[in-house]
Amino acid sequence: MKAIKIGTKVEIYNDSVMTYNELPSRVYIVRFEKMSGFYLDEYADVCLKENKIYGEHTKKVQKVLRTYEKFDRNLGVILSGCKGIGKSMFAKILSVEAVKRGIPIILVDQYIPGIAAYIEAIDQRVMVLFDEFDKTFADIKASDGEVEPQAALLGLFDGISQGKKLFVITCNDIRKLNDFIVNRPGRFHYHFRFEYPSADDIRTYLYDKLGKEYYHEIEPIVSFSRKVDLNYDCLRAIVFEVNSGESFCSAIKDLNIINLAQEYYDISICFKNGSPMFAKNKNIDFFSGEQINICFAEDDYNEILTVGFYMDDSIYDIEKNCAVIKAENLRITYDEDYSEEKVQKIKRLVIDHLEVKKVREKNMHYAI
Repeated sequence: MKAIKIGTKVEIYNDSVMTYNELPSRVYIVRFEKMSGFYLDEYADVCLKENKIYGEHTKKVQKVLRTYEKFDRNLGVILSGCKGIGKSMFAKILSVEAVKRGIPIILVDQYIPGIAAYIEAIDQRVMVLFDEFDKTFADIKASDGEVEPQAALLGLFDGISQGKKLFVITCNDIRKLNDFIVNRPGRFHYHFRFEYPSADDIRTYLYDKLGKEYYHEIEPIVSFSRKVDLNYDCLRAIVFEVNSGESFCSAIKDLNIINLAQEYYDISICFKNGSPMFAKNKNIDFFSGEQINICFAEDDYNEILTVGFYMDDSIYDIEKNCAVIKAENLRITYDEDYSEEKVQKIKRLVIDHLEVKKVREKNMHYAI
């Protein structure tokens, strides 16, 4: 029997009770029961199954841990980006490395009123991971008289709480984060933005994961990825099917990778004897099979040239990193309503090819 006294309250436990001066270095998840309140439940140990880590994850994990050691206060890290592109992998690598250094991990996967005060009371070095923060905190509406969930955590993130803590939040939709979290390096020193893998990243991944007998499928997959954003979840599924003997062309028809999003592209018409014309941010369906018509202007206003084309005629150009359609597959018309001189000037331009390049999400960090 064990008798535990907290203040004037004494509780009786069996002999399995163990006491620690600090939390042992492993992973815990925050839980709550109405009768007893908050507690930590031991969570499955985090382990890495991947033999190779893609991107700069390892380098940036070490950067976070070095900074954490140097700071004399809390350190906050935001991991943002679309689903399946590496946020969870980064958090997993960081967790593994933190545990190796004797730092326990506390996982928070739901909002419970009062959770900030509970975490603040943990008086030791810990890493607190808020998974999918935009869902667990940003999408939750406060009850009448309660503080908004994200606002309730601001004091915790400020660096005045007990113990030096490493706060990490993963987020799919950055627009849902509180204004006092984004662009506040005093609270969150780092913001790592995760982008879709580039053509070279995808090519490297496929050479690593596909059997050599399926290497001929790599360029068609890379070409497809320039039309539609593919995350590592998608690539993993594609690799499984192709390694099972299914052609990529056949596999993509059955996988849970479907044409739902509004995809936007920058289109350029290139000439042998003149400067290119551009049509920016055009919404087109790569897979409709129908003719696509795009108007081009000599300036920002006068759309004098219309180009019709079928995406089935496109070829992925590795060097240009975009889809290219040869001149002989283009259908050209001119707007004869403009002056004959202007129309003739455009007609004298000899078309070489058309380029279609996927519009990627803008880089949210400043480039100096």
